[in-house]
Amino acid sequence: MKTAASPMDRSLASNSQGLVLRNIGKTYGSTTVLRGVNLEVRPGELVALLGENGAGKSTLSSVIAGVVAPDVGASMLWQGQPYAPQAPVDALHVGIGLIHQEMRLLPELTIAENIFVGRLPMKGGRLDTAGMVARAQVQLERLGLDVSATQKVGTLSVAAQQQVEIAKALTLDARLLILDEPTAALGDKETDRLFEQIHRLKAEGVSFIYVSHRLAEIARIADRILVLRDGIQVATHETAQVPTGQLVREMVGRNVDRLFPAIPAPDAAAPVALAVRNLHAFNGRFKNISFEVRAGEVLGFAGIVGAGRTELMRAVAGIDPIAQGTVEIGGKAVILRGPMDAIREHLVLVPDDRKALGLVLPHSIADNLAYNNLDRVAPSGWLKPSRTREFAQKLIQRLGVKGQPDQPAGSMSGGNQQKVVIAKWVAHDPKVIILDEPTRGIDVGARAAIYEVIAELARAGMAVVVVSSDLDEVLGLAHRVVVLARGESQGTLTRTEATPARVMELAVA
Repeated sequence: MKTAASPMDRSLASNSQGLVLRNIGKTYGSTTVLRGVNLEVRPGELVALLGENGAGKSTLSSVIAGVVAPDVGASMLWQGQPYAPQAPVDALHVGIGLIHQEMRLLPELTIAENIFVGRLPMKGGRLDTAGMVARAQVQLERLGLDVSATQKVGTLSVAAQQQVEIAKALTLDARLLILDEPTAALGDKETDRLFEQIHRLKAEGVSFIYVSHRLAEIARIADRILVLRDGIQVATHETAQVPTGQLVREMVGRNVDRLFPAIPAPDAAAPVALAVRNLHAFNGRFKNISFEVRAGEVLGFAGIVGAGRTELMRAVAGIDPIAQGTVEIGGKAVILRGPMDAIREHLVLVPDDRKALGLVLPHSIADNLAYNNLDRVAPSGWLKPSRTREFAQKLIQRLGVKGQPDQPAGSMSGGNQQKVVIAKWVAHDPKVIILDEPTRGIDVGARAAIYEVIAELARAGMAVVVVSSDLDEVLGLAHRVVVLARGESQGTLTRTEATPARVMELAVA
């Protein structure tokens, strides 16, 4: 391990043709979010930027991309010249692009229009629509996204939208790309395609700063590693072959001994909490799906992007209509005309996009918890602030949320936001809880906490369904794994059978 300053100082040469950062700091009022960070990114290499949420990764990325200005005393060089962007357009002009974790696509525009927005190709004084669509389609095909570039972005899944963001980055002709959680919504196959693109661009001299919470990716894709904690550079590594446990300790400042908690196997005689029989979607996104999950069991769903996992869960939760088949909850066949029907039968869904679908970010934690539980918070019809705060405080304690009832939900870390979303549904005492991408965009320390929450729900006798693009997550949590491909079930594997190789074999069948 190379610790913070001296080895890096030796490599910071003013004639570098890449990016050189010295003494980068950023303070907001009395709060310091970055302090004395040094970094070099050489042409054709990828530097992984690691740290928990709040460690300063996004702020450092924003400084490089011209979104925010560093404090006085910081200096940056780009391709051997002083670099001080005043806005993102300045960074783009010299070949530096930032792709945010939070997608910034325009849902009413087509994929091609989103990819080229702000730099629409012109031909003879007019928009070159055909050329724009063709160039966009090439990038989509390289990433394995089987959709038309003329399709509106608002019709795509979250995972597909993430791939559009990546396609947008790859058309920038940038010399340095900052990728913030680019694989958060991608499965293994889509991640492999992205890595192929990155390797190709690296061979052409393009550099990358790569922010990810998926530590298993780092050894595959990175050349070097920089670790931040509380805004301070705590470690640099001149190789990516660093034990995961060491990186976790550096990131969180403590040992995380066991990422996945032990979850006892369900009693074979436990009742079937949810049974799905021969389910078909109207839009063909899934067909002839059957599965069961017992009380106290964690059932995982794996598959590549487009396999139909999220669409299936939305139908089971009553959000989307079912063309054919039955859903049984607690041994009783139910007719789901909408999500309230599922909720009344004690089946709830934690959606895959907590910010867009799970929370009202400007509102308080207490209000967010109350919105779904007005019958419990205000049984008489009168909503009392004191009762709302008391209700929220109990759930905050139960789920281990680091926050206060009056705190805006948007001010919390991703992990604590996810706990609030889970908490508001746990308050319904569900028999079945479905968690779609439960740790997307959440750092390793917070992931361990979310996994413990999931384990506790199973121990309490709930049937838990986990849908995740992170195969390690599915295998680490689930007692059994259902593998989907092209909207069909390819098989259900026991914990012993569910190896990464076997799951991927079925996922691409």
